[in-house]
Amino acid sequence: MAERETRDRTLGSRQLAALLPDPAGARPAYRHLARAIGALILDGRIALHVRLPAERELATALHTSRATITAVYDLLREGGYARSRQGAGTWTALPEDRAPHGVTRHLRPHDSAIDLARAAPALPEQVLVDALAEVTPRLAEHTHTPGYHPYGLPELRAAVAERFTRRGLATVPDQILVTSGAQHALTLVLGLLCGPGDRVLVENPSYPNALEAMRRARLRTVSVPVTDSGWDVEIMESTLRQAVPRIAYLIPDFHNPTGCLMPAAERARVLRAAHRSGTWLVVDETLADLALDVPAPAPFASCAANGAGGEVITVGSMSKTYWGGLRIGWLRAPSRLVTELAGQRVATDMGGSVLDQLLALALLGRAGELLPRRLEELRERRAALAAALTEHLPQWTWRLPSGGLSFWVDLGAPVASALAERVLDYGVRIEGGGCFAPDPGLFERRLRIPYTTAPDALREAVHRMSATLTDGLTPSPAGRRPHWIA
Repeated sequence: MAERETRDRTLGSRQLAALLPDPAGARPAYRHLARAIGALILDGRIALHVRLPAERELATALHTSRATITAVYDLLREGGYARSRQGAGTWTALPEDRAPHGVTRHLRPHDSAIDLARAAPALPEQVLVDALAEVTPRLAEHTHTPGYHPYGLPELRAAVAERFTRRGLATVPDQILVTSGAQHALTLVLGLLCGPGDRVLVENPSYPNALEAMRRARLRTVSVPVTDSGWDVEIMESTLRQAVPRIAYLIPDFHNPTGCLMPAAERARVLRAAHRSGTWLVVDETLADLALDVPAPAPFASCAANGAGGEVITVGSMSKTYWGGLRIGWLRAPSRLVTELAGQRVATDMGGSVLDQLLALALLGRAGELLPRRLEELRERRAALAAALTEHLPQWTWRLPSGGLSFWVDLGAPVASALAERVLDYGVRIEGGGCFAPDPGLFERRLRIPYTTAPDALREAVHRMSATLTDGLTPSPAGRRPHWIA
């Protein structure tokens, strides 16, 4: 069924070759290539149910023999990573006993593993107990209603609108749509505003789940760099002018993963450039409240002048500031667009959980008490991580972020993927920098290291990574050769 529905989705031979290591780099080459393709399928960098290149074409692109590629495809079929049908070619598949990395990275790690794959804090137990006690009478009142709220609970919409107004952007509840997390909000926007083949401007690096949502929507990403020093706004202005993307997805507040904060003057320039190109800006501010050394930034759209902020969609969430288990997010947009997005939303879930929304409302009402505690906890953990890296891995370089949840570390060599795979044997789960790249073959020198776990766990994790390197790692083949990028 899936093969018939996706018959037009064929992976080009040069495109696949760009993702693979040099077959001359290991023996036997066919096993080396089969393992690499399987890993790319699990990582989501090769989609499921797409047709692989013909054997002769891939052999030519990889400068190897057709017999080698035949053996590669045989191993993929044996392992469940591919299926073939007479006259229809070979298609990617998911083995029955495996799950995509996009799923496993959100599962609990092994018993002894320290989880550095998820940059999300836990919620203190007593805070949840108190919030549940507070909302129980309100929940009882809602049991006399059908419980469907496609726009979100009116009182939560009002609270989120008031939060925007307090931060410097006048907002009314009609401009707010409550969603099941920020990722849900982004998916709704992509589904309404974009169609297959549309261009989308993204930062490089960027949030992996957002990039995956764009791939699944079959959008064409156009990337602009974010370095340790921030954004090159001239490049962004030029890209908006020349590519004229349908939307631009930005994380200007303690950018994930680099931690950079975009200055107000640069925000105003981006707003003007997007207005001229007719591009919708989707601004992800899920980390905006986590300002550790600087004042919390004002909403991006508040930097607009002369009507240039009308095509801005702001996405927020409870996940990074309070707890991801609530699955409560929101977006702010023109009221007309909010109505259209609510219609889009009804086709998927009809409305969010009333209980979760009441809990979110209670936590937002205690923000003045809870948020300072959270920020102090993060400062302590950030300091512990910085000290551990300085002590155990002085050869690594990083910049202390002024907010957010993680370091973007330069390892000095293209070993990120190899380290992430090997350090799991030492009881640490972490993702290599390549997960944050919109294009293949990038950030093999980088790791995102969150400081959302306890200081002792962070120190132990760094110690284990240091021990892993002491045992020796070879640079990833993907980092040693140039890539052809589609």
